[in-house]
Amino acid sequence: MLLNNKTLLITGVLTDSSIAFHVARLAQEQGAKVILTSFGRTTRITSAIARRLPEPVEIVELDVSNKEHLDTLADRLREHTDKVDGVLHSIGFAPQGAFHFMDAEWEDVSTAVHISAYSLKALAKAALPLMDRGGSIVGLTFDATFAWPIYDWMGVAKSAFESTNRYLARDVGPMGIRSNLVAAGPISTTAANSIPEFGQFAKWGEHAPLGWDVQDPVPAAQASVALLSDWFPATTGEIVHVDGGFHATGF
Repeated sequence: MLLNNKTLLITGVLTDSSIAFHVARLAQEQGAKVILTSFGRTTRITSAIARRLPEPVEIVELDVSNKEHLDTLADRLREHTDKVDGVLHSIGFAPQGAFHFMDAEWEDVSTAVHISAYSLKALAKAALPLMDRGGSIVGLTFDATFAWPIYDWMGVAKSAFESTNRYLARDVGPMGIRSNLVAAGPISTTAANSIPEFGQFAKWGEHAPLGWDVQDPVPAAQASVALLSDWFPATTGEIVHVDGGFHATGF
């Protein structure tokens, strides 16, 4: 199987409609051991959703803005595994004020950049003590090439996220570890639905050569699983678009 004998650390499982949930599901079906992260009040939600996976999972506490959580992550993971072969970064947050570009205050913008961009480096560094050659880090992004009409500072944070991926790929590459992103088309997830006027993306499929279903997170999950496997051994610093081809044609 594609991920046989691998152990994956997966963040961001909050609903069974999320890309992260389907990465966890597919990974288990492909032979991987899966460990999830959650924190605070969301842990109960993650625990409930995790019961819908094919196999039981462990859940470790991780708030990527909490230095203590990051500094102790490797030791806490060792209670469940002696290695981590892959990490899925499915984390993003911006306060509502960050979705008003000209009126946004730095406090809101800095939160968006911290949680949605810097955390890629922070999570990778925290997991590295358990990673070895052949390891893979995969993050989920939304194409930051354009100034989307409703994305505002979250779009800026995604630009920083994509740049962070390139620098991370540079620094972990000599360790034999890859870092790549999957740029998914709009998916109707909890995070997406918190974005004002997200419904504007409902017609994405009309402009995508292959079409696009905002209710279907599986294609993006499949791409993530492929990048977490050994089938892309010489690919790093890349952004794989899974958006029905929209990025190639635009509006």
